[in-house]
Amino acid sequence: MIEIEAEERKKVRCFLIYDYGTCGNELQGLTDTLNMETVGSLTLPKKTESQSIARFGIGTGKAQEIATAAQETQAECIIFDFEITPTRQRNWEKLCNIPVFDRQEVILRIFASRAKTKEANLQVELASLTYSLPRLAHSYGDMARQRGGSYGSKGAGETKLELDRRTIQSRIVQVKKELSKVVRERETQRKKRGKIPLPSCAIVGYTNAGKSSLLNALTGANVLAENKLFATLDPTTRRLGIAGGTQLLLTDTVGFISNLPHNLVDAFKSTLEEAVQGDLLLIVVDASDPAAYEQYKTVCRVLEEIGATESKRITVLNKTDLLEPLDIRKATLKQIFPEAISVSAKTGVGLETLSASICDCLSGKEHLYRIPYHKQELLEEVRKTGTVTNELWLEDYIEFTGRTATTQKLAKQLAPYQM
Repeated sequence: MIEIEAEERKKVRCFLIYDYGTCGNELQGLTDTLNMETVGSLTLPKKTESQSIARFGIGTGKAQEIATAAQETQAECIIFDFEITPTRQRNWEKLCNIPVFDRQEVILRIFASRAKTKEANLQVELASLTYSLPRLAHSYGDMARQRGGSYGSKGAGETKLELDRRTIQSRIVQVKKELSKVVRERETQRKKRGKIPLPSCAIVGYTNAGKSSLLNALTGANVLAENKLFATLDPTTRRLGIAGGTQLLLTDTVGFISNLPHNLVDAFKSTLEEAVQGDLLLIVVDASDPAAYEQYKTVCRVLEEIGATESKRITVLNKTDLLEPLDIRKATLKQIFPEAISVSAKTGVGLETLSASICDCLSGKEHLYRIPYHKQELLEEVRKTGTVTNELWLEDYIEFTGRTATTQKLAKQLAPYQM
């Protein structure tokens, strides 16, 4: 029993391959999250046109160099920091005689380990099935033992391959049906929230930027907040009261990452829609990370990809408590993000300033309204979601001055009565 537990705790030794001109910090973080040990790495040279169609994607000599380096470091697997085709994956495994993964498979494994709710599990399963379908033959080759078992002879394997292909295709159809039902339930919940005309604010940002910690700090919630990549896969919504009496719905969302696999974007579309639907986006940036600006640009690209381009935005520099008082990065961040709000979800520094900024964005401009008595419920909604600074109950109508939250529904209802 002790020997089995020790074997389970043993870290898998991996050799990392980076593409030309990329930084390896992100892949290192992904493999660390899977509790793997990096024993070596290599950055590929710039590809030539002939190499782009080669059986390994690079020249044979360079491929052999990688295989030798992996063998010398006693690596148990090779991980590429970019997507590789199923055919090249098989070619690499035949050459190196150890399992070969790509970045997409690593992310899928992390998501699988993080999924807690039914929706998250279905989303991860759909993404994994879609990814694995063209790679089924890969599962029956020489690496099958390391990946969970062999199926005997080649002929039997081919029969099993066709059977499994049909099984996976059938399961994809079933998962999509189940996921559609869960998505409809989420949409129903969203519509119920929409009947309460509170503005909505989505917390978005790079994975591990501290989004869940910020939600907890602002609302007093107890959402899981770990110093790990993709600690949150399911959106969590809490009501938040901020300066000026304004209330809003604050939602924590799944973290972004550069080159997020498209099948994951598709699978988590309903989750990411929380960002699209938000009246305001808080883009959280880890101020302590040297790659903060690159991560911010990644978040902006993903937001554009999912169609979240119309909402107002506030950039939040989180984890400022990790910066030394004289750290030169403080001045650099100020230049890069001149309008950003610096906070620490851990210590609470800057949270009042952030609340005030959220209020300014959502409360809107002050206007004068005259509403008939049979529409006085609109005044009640303004009290709930904004601020009323002056109020007169006259003979034919109610006249009031106030700031209304920027919910489209309430704004349309009040528009005919604005003076």
